[in-house]
Amino acid sequence: MASITASVYTSHVPAIGAALDLGKSGDDYWKPLFAGYDTTKAWFKDNTPDVIFLVYNDHATAFSLDMIPTFAIGCAAEFKPADEGWGPRPVPVVKGHPELAAHIAQSVIQDDFDLTIVNRMDVDHGLTVPLSLVCGQVQQWPCPVIPFAVNVVQYPVPSGRRCFHLGRAIRKAVSLYDEPLKVQIWGTGGMSHQLQGPRAGLINRSWDNRFLDRLIAEPEKLADVPHMEYVQEAGSEGIELVMWLIARGAMSDRPPRVAHRFYHVPASNTAVGHLILENSQ
Repeated sequence: MASITASVYTSHVPAIGAALDLGKSGDDYWKPLFAGYDTTKAWFKDNTPDVIFLVYNDHATAFSLDMIPTFAIGCAAEFKPADEGWGPRPVPVVKGHPELAAHIAQSVIQDDFDLTIVNRMDVDHGLTVPLSLVCGQVQQWPCPVIPFAVNVVQYPVPSGRRCFHLGRAIRKAVSLYDEPLKVQIWGTGGMSHQLQGPRAGLINRSWDNRFLDRLIAEPEKLADVPHMEYVQEAGSEGIELVMWLIARGAMSDRPPRVAHRFYHVPASNTAVGHLILENSQ
């Protein structure tokens, strides 16, 4: 049977991708941020999964406000990097895992979670930046990736509780897949940031780090945090953090092992959080 071995959490700031693509990762501004992922790169080489299930939000590339699903699973064989207005990122095409994706969709929908099945879409920085941070600049990604897009752009957005229980349904689905695959689930986006209005540039270090503490130690209670607290404390775009609860919900009920934790501000106008949790053996 397949199993989820670990979860990875990271921000997906578009400027991080630009810094990598333009050769600026060694600049004084960016160097401390990328140094925080050195441990991650070494860890990933020793713990490369068979498949990554990557939770992210689309930024008006595959979807628009004309039609935006709450939860969408990519079931295609491949996903090309999206043109977000300045050309696609110079990164490899993402290879999917249609068989596992279709199985997860079947199981999760039968568990009463409505998913949109997507058989063709391009993937933007929300998905490719986390891959670059963890895998580095490579000729091809080291394993297949199943994209899982969540609407955290157009209200109403899903609650943290809904996301946490969806993670549990994904865990169940993976465990029922009849092939011994090692699967990692990644939750991306956040942390605190606001891109517009009088609070543009907001960063809340103490709230962010308390979120990381609770994500590790008391995820079920964290799942009860209402939307308004995210907006008040972490800014209008801080709501992206509910996607981390999908990944956390997919982990074992036993306490995880913290393999790495990192926090840095700022990256562009965003706080960057990063965490690796391993399931207890």
